Amino acid sequence: MYPLLLKNCLISTLDQEPDKLRDILIENRKISQISHIIKDLPSQCRIYDVGERYVLPGLIDCHTHLGIIEEATGKIGVDNNETSDSVTPHLRGMDGINPQDIAFIDAIRAGVTTVMTGPGSNNAVGGLNLIIKTHGNILDQMIVRSPAGLKISLGENPLSTYGSQGKCPVTRMGITGLIRELFMRAQDYLVLKKSGKLKYRDIRLEAVIPLLRGEISLRAHAHRADDIITAIRIAEEFKIKNLVIEHGTEAHLVADYLVERNIPVAFGPMLTPRIKMELKGRNYSSVLKLTEAGVKVSLISDHPYNSIDQLRTVAALAISEGLPRQEALKCLTVHPAEILRCENRIGKLQKGFDADIAVFNGQPFDSMSKVVLTIINGEIVYQKN
Repeated sequence: MYPLLLKNCLISTLDQEPDKLRDILIENRKISQISHIIKDLPSQCRIYDVGERYVLPGLIDCHTHLGIIEEATGKIGVDNNETSDSVTPHLRGMDGINPQDIAFIDAIRAGVTTVMTGPGSNNAVGGLNLIIKTHGNILDQMIVRSPAGLKISLGENPLSTYGSQGKCPVTRMGITGLIRELFMRAQDYLVLKKSGKLKYRDIRLEAVIPLLRGEISLRAHAHRADDIITAIRIAEEFKIKNLVIEHGTEAHLVADYLVERNIPVAFGPMLTPRIKMELKGRNYSSVLKLTEAGVKVSLISDHPYNSIDQLRTVAALAISEGLPRQEALKCLTVHPAEILRCENRIGKLQKGFDADIAVFNGQPFDSMSKVVLTIINGEIVYQKN
């Protein structure tokens, strides 16, 4: 892959400073230099004049089901919930994702270059999710990290899935009982493994070990405030260091508690109707309330429940409620990178970072603006004619 120079990039800052005009040099899939004018170019360098358009880091959606719930396929393409069992920690999202899902094209055209994707929320324990780039034909070559987190779900979804069948869980107590039982067994299993006395391997318990060791995050589907607190309680009981609240419809009601424990929220989706009780408190101003309280927030599409190409629209709605544009930008770049624990390589236009870049023909949060160029790992993967 030849080096690429992007000239005359209007870079939006994450503070109150004016936007800056810079050149960006890309080499070996990384940003190698950002400067006012780059003159000394490597051999065979390609040059693309951005023409003083807005240039952002590739957008990041840290909660989707991209590729595991395929669009335009019907039920045969829905692989996100293994509802034969309510506790399935050993399931790997990577085994159900189809890179040929047409939604990947939508993501690229919308400037979304990295996503977290994986199991859904029907099970008390759904399985292992992963982080991928949105361009490629072979999933294994798109992976940033796998596994990245273990999915648990609290509230309506597991109850409505299994309670109607008279199976556990029928109550919220049943959900947490199943989760605790799994984690306790995993703790005992880990003790045996460390002692060298383990005589068998258990695929379900092996999947929990990276969580107990702090290597991956606990991703807790929780809308109601009480379910959010339950997720925190479980994490603290089992000394789980990295907890992310997913959705967080009522997170603003317990914002101080989240700040005190440094727990982030992957907030959304915001564009769905209130189709269940847990969504009664959904409000576009919640992001502003959480941000003002000091909670780290990442805005999500929860694709396909909001389409992946509506991620900027979600941010624009939050801006309309008073969220500063700089904070909205952080919610799509810096914060999701931190939540995904990939802040050392994505989420910023910075030397040494992955060359994931989105170029807009207008102010990024203007509804009339379009992505005109998307670069992933230094490769131009979309260019609007």
